[in-house]
Amino acid sequence: MTRIQIHHRTAYRYREPLEFGQHKLMLRPRESRSLRLLSHELVIAPAAAVTWAHDVFGNAVATATFQEPSNELVINSIAELTLDVERWPVFDIAASAANYPFLLTEDEMADLGALRLQAYLDSEGRLRDWASGFVAGSPTDTLALLKDLSAGVAARIGYEYRENDEAQSPSITLDRDKGSCRDFAVLFVDAVRSLGFGARIVSGYLYDPGQDAVGSKGAGSTHAWAEVYVPGAGWIVFDPTNRSVGGFNLIPVAVGRHIRQTMPISGSFVGNPDAFEHMDVQVEVSPSSP
Repeated sequence: MTRIQIHHRTAYRYREPLEFGQHKLMLRPRESRSLRLLSHELVIAPAAAVTWAHDVFGNAVATATFQEPSNELVINSIAELTLDVERWPVFDIAASAANYPFLLTEDEMADLGALRLQAYLDSEGRLRDWASGFVAGSPTDTLALLKDLSAGVAARIGYEYRENDEAQSPSITLDRDKGSCRDFAVLFVDAVRSLGFGARIVSGYLYDPGQDAVGSKGAGSTHAWAEVYVPGAGWIVFDPTNRSVGGFNLIPVAVGRHIRQTMPISGSFVGNPDAFEHMDVQVEVSPSSP
């Protein structure tokens, strides 16, 4: 079990005082059997009234409402938690799903719904054809197929750091042969969906005390990865950026069908659209003592 502290600071600066619209914040880590949240605090300036709700995926969403104009908006999220995930987990996949292709139950098909549909247009079947190249035979081992596809993303795509740009579509990532962790996750998720799996995007934090993981800045950083549903095992974590399975060093905050549904901060301001000057994001993920 590892005890971790996270300080995520986002600062927006403007050339003149502005009025802010409501901001949606997804910064609270997702509690689970393996992640116990000990504390979480939001510190926001200018002062804001904060209300909480859960979205359709069970993500904790804070809504911040502001009264005072300002030329700066600073949002601090401070969390302390324990993470207890095996480095080399064993997945109890149902016998009926041990080999691909396999049949889902009617309930599984209905409940997974849109999580089995590709999020980006693939009218020529390019992504499906690329993903199908990893299918060694019919049948083939399900977990081995997913691991090979995850490793195949990392082998095909070179990593690049992109903080502010939106995620690329899978076709653009395949054309460019490079992308950020978000692009790796998006490509992998749509690839496994093209083979009939249910999958979802996850955003959160990468804990990297050894500072040897791809996509890490220092001992930790924001990160994106994927989860694939396999009967019996449930949601299996895949981090194609680092070719890892199981998520022993990953701290989830939000899951979604599309990556835009997992944005940590979204909102608006009223005023001159050219007033925006700069955004600064600082993330510290570090071990914590009781």
